[in-house]
Amino acid sequence: MNTTPRVRRTAVALATAAVLPFALTACAESGGDGAPAAKESSAAAGAQDRPSASQAAAGPFGPACATVPADGAGSFEGMAQDPVATAASNNPALSTLVAAVQKAGLVDTLNNAQDITVFAPTDDAFAKIPKADLDKVLADKDMLTNILTYHVVGERLTPQQLGDGSFETLQKGRLTTSGSGESYTVNDTSKVVCGNVRTANATVYIVDTVLMPK
Repeated sequence: MNTTPRVRRTAVALATAAVLPFALTACAESGGDGAPAAKESSAAAGAQDRPSASQAAAGPFGPACATVPADGAGSFEGMAQDPVATAASNNPALSTLVAAVQKAGLVDTLNNAQDITVFAPTDDAFAKIPKADLDKVLADKDMLTNILTYHVVGERLTPQQLGDGSFETLQKGRLTTSGSGESYTVNDTSKVVCGNVRTANATVYIVDTVLMPK
């Protein structure tokens, strides 16, 4: 019996069996069947969707943040739901500022503005002003409006932008900022005591001194 054809068929089969795994491996690595490529794309998309460490850590900072209520309308979560004038009215440390905004007729102006930054003086900041002077300012709507609009910048400012900044205010004057990390100063006189507070339409930096336009 001639076995040559049978031997040849066996050799071919063995060769095919040996080559096939390498071919499949190469195909898989090149994404030929779509599965590995899809997994890589999915992983990449997931990485893009996840916030960076710096984004995740961003939030209110400063010693006075500890006085903000833990829940309710005056909490950080509650303030984020309301426009800035309404949000400030729910913060017990900003009652003098809120009264001043109401006297100046700026509630709707601030609440209807989009993407602004407000440097908000605390009640203690207003208390640094002699009472006679403060009463005079509160009684003069034009002067009061001039001062209050000097505390507003027409864009949302990040803490990083405050590092060495100069910004035009709604009053048309300019204020300067400096600092780093969680320590920032405005106009070299007023310190941010609770910064990066979000409201529905603004970012708020609560400061310890009233800013006076030049």
